[in-house]
Amino acid sequence: MAVQRLLERLERIYSIGGGPGANRPAYSAAEDQAHGLVARWMREAQLEIEADRAGNLFGRRRGSRPGLPEIWTGSHLDSVPQGGRFDGPLGVLAGLEAVERIGPQVRTLAVVAFRDEEGWRFGRGCFGSRALCGLLEPGELATADDNGITLAEVLGGSDIPPRGWLEFPPAAYVEVHIEQGPVLERLGAPLGVVRSIVGLARLAVTFAGSPGHAGTTPMAGRDDALCKAAAFVLEVRSAAASLPGAVATVGQLKVEPGAANVIPARVHLVVDARAPEEATLTSLLEAIHARAESAEIDLLRRTTAVPMADSVRDLLREALADLRLPTPELHSGAGHDAGVLGAAGVPAGMLFVRSRNGGISHSPDERSDETDIALCIDVLADSLRRLAMSP
Repeated sequence: MAVQRLLERLERIYSIGGGPGANRPAYSAAEDQAHGLVARWMREAQLEIEADRAGNLFGRRRGSRPGLPEIWTGSHLDSVPQGGRFDGPLGVLAGLEAVERIGPQVRTLAVVAFRDEEGWRFGRGCFGSRALCGLLEPGELATADDNGITLAEVLGGSDIPPRGWLEFPPAAYVEVHIEQGPVLERLGAPLGVVRSIVGLARLAVTFAGSPGHAGTTPMAGRDDALCKAAAFVLEVRSAAASLPGAVATVGQLKVEPGAANVIPARVHLVVDARAPEEATLTSLLEAIHARAESAEIDLLRRTTAVPMADSVRDLLREALADLRLPTPELHSGAGHDAGVLGAAGVPAGMLFVRSRNGGISHSPDERSDETDIALCIDVLADSLRRLAMSP
């Protein structure tokens, strides 16, 4: 069965790099090995293999009218440290299984494995798809990892044109991915259609106070920077909870001088704010600024919320309905290559597979059911077939 082969292949990729968990950093020997293994499976499926300037891997099955815009499906093969077996590779391997099912088609089908989607090594995700679409930031190739190795070095001097090389964009891109959250599990639905990929903002916030001896300074009149920061963290949570679909997290905090017997003089923290629509994200950021009072705030990064194409969403819902499955729609709180292609003007869509274990992801405990994965191959194959047969 196709699903058994897919699960066996997932285990092969999961074992690369050593455990615990998945450990395939971007542009590492482990990611290279995963790409080599998938390229071999693509050849066995009689797909034509190509790697572009960023190292993105393409496996193509030519259509009867190769001049028409192609249909793409895929995901990524890199991982976070000690990640799960499904995040990324499931989309690539489900795409390969789906394309193998499809007979002669009008449009060329391509299975894509994008490079460096996770972004943990160099600090910014979806590098391979952004390079392809001409969406890199100025000077990004000079970004270095913790060992001082730059992106330019790992690319071996590969020429990355600022405008990318998507001269002939695909007619559609469909990405399968695990949900990485608990919504589908709570709904009792094996699959879901993504409505949009959230916009994200990261803010660096600094609170200033007055240092003093922890034992000799009376509580009355203290100017404790950490107390200000603690109150702000709760206000950030409250602001996000008041807006539909919004989330906000403070997951990084530094206290100065950082001694147990000194009243904190300065606190630096980072706010991660996300929302499924631009208007909601703007409202969230305004609320956060209003609650920061005298703190210094710097915007580190902001991305735009990207709606998935109605045409692809409709196809995915139809394929689900044909199998008499529920057709829930939900937002993606994480970034994906589908969002990059969508922002570049490609009609993009995503199919989420239910995550078990409460939706845990980026962890060896990440899990999805075999039956759900089999259904996702069915839905993806049906959707790709319709797209590829369109003249």
